[in-house]
Amino acid sequence: MERISNRLLNWASLLEDSTRDQAVATSRMPFIHPHVALMPDAHLGLGATVGSVIPTLGAVMPAAVGVDIGCGMIAVRTQLTRADIAAARAPLSDLRRSIERAIPLSAGGKNNRVVATAEPRVDELTAMAAAAGFDPASHVKDWQRQLGSLGSGNHFIEVSLDEDDNLWLFLHSGSRGVGNRIAGHHIQVARSLMTKWWIDLPDKDLAYLVEGTAEFDAYIAELRWAQHFALLNREEMMDRVVRQTSEHLGRPVEERERINCHHNFTEREHHFGKDVWVSRKGAISARAGQLGLIPGSMGTASYVVAGLGNPLALESSPHGAGRQYSRSAARRTFTIEQLREAMAGIEFRDTEAFLDEIPQAYKPIDRVMADAADLVEIRHTLRQIVNVKGD
Repeated sequence: MERISNRLLNWASLLEDSTRDQAVATSRMPFIHPHVALMPDAHLGLGATVGSVIPTLGAVMPAAVGVDIGCGMIAVRTQLTRADIAAARAPLSDLRRSIERAIPLSAGGKNNRVVATAEPRVDELTAMAAAAGFDPASHVKDWQRQLGSLGSGNHFIEVSLDEDDNLWLFLHSGSRGVGNRIAGHHIQVARSLMTKWWIDLPDKDLAYLVEGTAEFDAYIAELRWAQHFALLNREEMMDRVVRQTSEHLGRPVEERERINCHHNFTEREHHFGKDVWVSRKGAISARAGQLGLIPGSMGTASYVVAGLGNPLALESSPHGAGRQYSRSAARRTFTIEQLREAMAGIEFRDTEAFLDEIPQAYKPIDRVMADAADLVEIRHTLRQIVNVKGD
C-alpha cells in the first residue's frame, strides 16, 4: 500500500499519472472522511476514478457511483464438472448460441415481453418504486422489459471451470438503461446546484448533493432502487443461463453456491468512528469473510474471493482488471488475430466488435490480484470455456 497523502491511499502498482491526479482531486473534497482508497485496478473515470472507494460525510457525489448504478457480478457453482461438459452430445457453440437467444444482448437490448420468471421481480421493483415515491417510467418508459438483459461493453456471461474442474456460471451486468438515466438525471441536478450555489469545483463531475435536502433524498431513493434492479437483473439472467445449461447437458443443474455482489454502489457504513456514505466506483465490499467476485478480462481468469476486512481499504477490494487502453486506443493497437490468439480454446463469437475488450487492453489480472493480497483471499480461480458478450 502506498500513502499518496493522508487523504489518499493506493493499492495499485500500475497507476497512470492522470489517474493519480484525478484521485488526488477527489480526495481533497472537504467532506471526505477519512481518506479515498484506490484499488489495484484503478484507472481514469468520469469525475471520480474507476477503482476507488470514496467515503463522504453529509454529501454524496452521483458521478462517484457512475452511470451504471449497481453494476456487479453473479456466479453459481454447480454440481457439474469438466467430464459432464465433455460427455454432452452437442458442441459448446450450441450452448453459447442458446444463451445468446435467451438473453437480450448489446446496448438497447430488451425482452419482447416480461416473461414468467421476471414477473415477480418486476412486481417487487414496482412496489419498491411506489414506496420510494417515484416512477421509473419517468426515466425509461418500458424499463420492465430491460430486466434480464445484458448490455454491452465489458458485460459478459461465462461458463467456467475452477481449479478442481467444477463448473461455474458467471456473469457481469448492471441496471441497464434505466439506471443510466437515473444516474444522468441526478448528476445533472448536482451540477446545477453547484452553479446555483456558486461552488467552484476542480471537475464538474465532482458535483455533490447535500444530506438533508430534497435532492439528496431523491437521489438516494432512486439509487437504492437502481441497485436492487441491477441485483435482480443478474438473478433473472442467471436463472436463464442455468436453464440453458441444463437443457444443453440434458440434466438438471444443482446450485451449490450463488454469489451476487455490486461494484458500483453507495451504502451507509461506519468507518473510523463515523457513519459515512461509502461510494464504491469499481470496487466490491470485502468485509472479513464476505464472499465476492473479481473477473479478469475475456480470455483470462476470474476469482471467487473472501474479504479480509482491511480497515485502511474501507473493507473493499478491486472489481476486475482495470483498463490500460481506451476502447479507441485498443482498436488502433490490436488485431483480430491477437484476439483469436488470446481466446484460444474458448468458445466465443469471433468478431472484430470485441477487439476493444481484448485482454491486452486491461491490466494483467494476476498483477491486480497480487496487489490485493491484503484485501482478499482467493477461494477459487475460474477459467472460462464459453464467453458471451454484446456488441
